[in-house]
Amino acid sequence: MKKNTTRAVNFVTGKAVSRRAILRGAGAALALPMLDAMTPAFAQSAAPVHRFQTVYVPNGMSMDYWTPTILGRDFELTPILQPLAEFREKMLVLSGLSANWNVAHAGAGGSFLTGIAQGGRNEVDILAGISIDQILANQLGKKTQLSSLELSMDAPALAGACTANLSCVYTHTLSWRGEREPLPTEHNPRAVFERLFGDSGSTAQTAREIRLQQQSSILDAVLERLSSLENKLGFEDRHLMASYTESVRNVERRIQKAEEQIDMDLPELAQPAGVPPEFEEHMEIMQDLQVLALQTDLTRVITFMMSKEQSARPYPQVNVPDAHHPLSHHNNNPQLLEKMSRINSYHTTLFSNYLSKLSAIPEGGGSLLDNMTILYGTGLSNSTIHSGIDLPILLLGGGAGWLKGGQHLRYRDRPTLADLLLTLASKFNIPIDRIGGSASPLPIDIA
Repeated sequence: MKKNTTRAVNFVTGKAVSRRAILRGAGAALALPMLDAMTPAFAQSAAPVHRFQTVYVPNGMSMDYWTPTILGRDFELTPILQPLAEFREKMLVLSGLSANWNVAHAGAGGSFLTGIAQGGRNEVDILAGISIDQILANQLGKKTQLSSLELSMDAPALAGACTANLSCVYTHTLSWRGEREPLPTEHNPRAVFERLFGDSGSTAQTAREIRLQQQSSILDAVLERLSSLENKLGFEDRHLMASYTESVRNVERRIQKAEEQIDMDLPELAQPAGVPPEFEEHMEIMQDLQVLALQTDLTRVITFMMSKEQSARPYPQVNVPDAHHPLSHHNNNPQLLEKMSRINSYHTTLFSNYLSKLSAIPEGGGSLLDNMTILYGTGLSNSTIHSGIDLPILLLGGGAGWLKGGQHLRYRDRPTLADLLLTLASKFNIPIDRIGGSASPLPIDIA
């Protein structure tokens, strides 16, 4: 029997449901999650949809609190890794990798996904190379509405000098479309939401004010068509759709609440409307938006910066009122290293929350997390000396079948992060000869 790759039959209703179906109405759009009705019985063994994500944390790591002392499957969960205990069997801890370009914070961010050995040489010289996310997006994006999403918790800044008299572009983004084409990140949840689901055409202040006045909803705009679709679905699909639409409405409601809390008439306002004043609320909305984007197959490639390099954000919520970047230059002081580890552990706690959201989304015979390869880490190890040696790197998820977790691997002879990126491309069936300063692929699927 010949498979139809673009349409699937719902055997409960006999109706065809497009795998990329989008409901439209009143200038709004709602993408659909993966439903059983999109996978006919004869296609149950079809290859799962494989997604790639990077989650980046800044300013290095408190390495004594990060690195397990035991290799293999018996590795211990160190204090920073402890929040990820639930996902131990879906996690690979990789030690021994080195940065390709080790120039303070610029090299940390600039080479993390590009593997470049040398970037620009001054404030206006912007030079890198295509990043792994964009290599994947060029292929995976042919099957999705958005080729990729570049997100951050900080406002973008692609001009001026930020570190070592080099361009701020290196500390504020990880993604590059080409040698001189850095991709800006988006930190405004409203802008991300409207890119995924809306059709306002603008995130300017006047457009936002009109939207607040209208109090309209993406779901309300497509409610009639949504109701019609749900009548054609089986029980499991209806349950999944109900959960999904409630998630969309919840995110939309929280963004609107954040906007209402901000006086948009204040000229000195640093944060654009849509960015919650509380870090945790901002983080949760951004995580929920990423889950929705992946669940609906709007994109299969996301980069997310928990914060930019040189971030001075304090973390009083974990009893660290100190600015992060100055604290990272701890001169190996035990008290300061312990403080630094609290920030690092807080980041893995936030990341664990995101993994829980992905794990809760059923897909095929597993979860959304099972069909993802997530690269978590930073481009510095001991930040007090801006060290690019022995980077703290994790791979998480199920890799759509390839990723065998529950292990700590240590590489000898200092292979580089670019070698890892080269291998990751092959896991998406995108063979490339090299990326940045890569030398050869790494073995990362040891059972």
